[in-house]
Amino acid sequence: MSSATWRNFFTYNKYAQITARAVRQSLKESERVVAEKRGATALKYQQWENGVGGPQVFLKPEEVKAVGKSAAV
Repeated sequence: MSSATWRNFFTYNKYAQITARAVRQSLKESERVVAEKRGATALKYQQWENGVGGPQVFLKPEEVKAVGKSAAV
């Protein structure tokens, strides 16, 4: 069996998400908490018309307030 059999079932992004979650869960408690905070993402979009960008809108604003930027960002 090939080491890349995961490609038959899901995309690379999904594979990376699964492996990152597995690594985070295997860490000690203090390191795990820091890694989980780093893994949180916020999604926003912006409507563009005639070359001018409109306001940026967060899709889940209540989660954006809880997520802080890490020193690595």
